[in-house]
Amino acid sequence: MTLKQDIPDTVEAVMDEFRASGALLEGHFKLSSGRHSGHYLQCARVLMNPARAGRLAQAVVNAMPAEVVAAVDVVVSPAMGGIIIGHEVARVLGKDALFLERPEGVFHLRRGFALEPGAKVLMVEDVVTTGLSSREAIAAVAREGGEVIAECALIDRSMGSVDLGVPFYPLAAFDFPTYAENEIPEELAAIEVTKPGSRK
Repeated sequence: MTLKQDIPDTVEAVMDEFRASGALLEGHFKLSSGRHSGHYLQCARVLMNPARAGRLAQAVVNAMPAEVVAAVDVVVSPAMGGIIIGHEVARVLGKDALFLERPEGVFHLRRGFALEPGAKVLMVEDVVTTGLSSREAIAAVAREGGEVIAECALIDRSMGSVDLGVPFYPLAAFDFPTYAENEIPEELAAIEVTKPGSRK
């Protein structure tokens, strides 16, 4: 398989990575946020090739201010979606990568993971839509004794409208409309809904 070796540095270049890997899906999807959309960005698929994942992680780091990059002690991601990109961003930064889980519904560190008191944390997500998971993960880091100094993500589906309470540096923003359960357009409602995300 031949993959483009350039670091994607434009929204179109990022979209090309999703298209090339078959990760831009069309249909009727129920997102992890509970909202509905005619498009789904399957980040697990775009990240399944390690070389592509590495290029995207480098692009994510390149999109952040140097002072933020320099201040990071450790990378934390929410499971499941953030684990791969979080690990790759940590590799670029030369830092450890931890992930949060919520088997009982509330994020916390498991598997022997722990944060040093006051650790400066970079939160890394794959896709941010409403920011709910991110805000929950940021709160969990505070409970675990760390401080999230910024969040980065592959994709911001909110087009800049989301407020995470910390600086947010997405690699790209896509304006795919999303709909609440009672706002689904007729043409979308006519398509059978699938839920491709990791959250039940």
